[in-house]
Amino acid sequence: MSDAKNADWQPSPRYPDSAVVAVDESFNRYRLPLAKIERLATGLRWAEGPVWLGDTRSLVWSDVPGNRMYRWDEETGATSVFRGPSGYANGNTRDRRGRLLTCEHGGRRVSRTEYDGRVVTLIDRFEGKRLNSPNDIVCKSDRSIWFTDPSFGILGFYEGAKADTELPTNVYRLDTSGKATVVAEGISQPNGLAFSPDESVLYIVESRSVPRKILAFDVVQEKTLGNRRVLIDAGPKGTPDGFRVDLDGNLWCGWGMGEAGLDGVHVFNPAGKLIGRIDLPERCANLCFGGAHRNRLFMAASTSIYALYVNTQGVAYF
Repeated sequence: MSDAKNADWQPSPRYPDSAVVAVDESFNRYRLPLAKIERLATGLRWAEGPVWLGDTRSLVWSDVPGNRMYRWDEETGATSVFRGPSGYANGNTRDRRGRLLTCEHGGRRVSRTEYDGRVVTLIDRFEGKRLNSPNDIVCKSDRSIWFTDPSFGILGFYEGAKADTELPTNVYRLDTSGKATVVAEGISQPNGLAFSPDESVLYIVESRSVPRKILAFDVVQEKTLGNRRVLIDAGPKGTPDGFRVDLDGNLWCGWGMGEAGLDGVHVFNPAGKLIGRIDLPERCANLCFGGAHRNRLFMAASTSIYALYVNTQGVAYF
């Protein structure tokens, strides 16, 4: 892993940055004419799960096959190892008390980092059977934890350890007592997930359907899901992955398939209409909002971490 300033890639020499594209005029309100894409770090194997830690002014993310988690310091611009080995960590978020929640392929578990640094297991089994490889995770305002459990991390030895599946690829809700329930099933490799700003809708990426899709579900009585529907059809080449939602309900989605116009971030309004793009030189797996005002978009894109200030704010963690 190397410092970004020593890499070949360079930001746009001009404002506005031509890589920030308004597909629909409604996206113009979210663009900042004097902001450009920056590369913060590079040299990773597959960057995932960025999470902003405002109390330390830092970004933490996973390098899944590298079996490391890294930390970028906003004040110094330095990148250092946050945790290694990481248990082939993937998605990260914070709970409503500010503790780090992590999906781990290696332990096939969801873990929590306590204030004293201890890493404890929240769940690694359901009904006596091992989880597959928890992938992405969000925490609802009632402090329940929702996560996806595809089998990517046990398909081989690159992002975990090869193993047989013991459970279907479900989406789970873990309540504050530690009880887990299946909230969505029958999704072909569920991946990224996020709530709408009012938590009335849960969005889930279906990453092995043809075409790939972003599904929407109504949240029923705070703890179950209903009215499954397709919000976004990604088309023959689209590859949505992780995503986050801003205060206006727009979905900022990691996207890509190795070609121009697809690699980067696609932004959809709450109705599922594509309104904007952030073109990157690499496929983007996941992202988060951060900075003092939650108006800086951090993008984990293949081998690098990119950032862009935008004229909106991400939904707060807590």
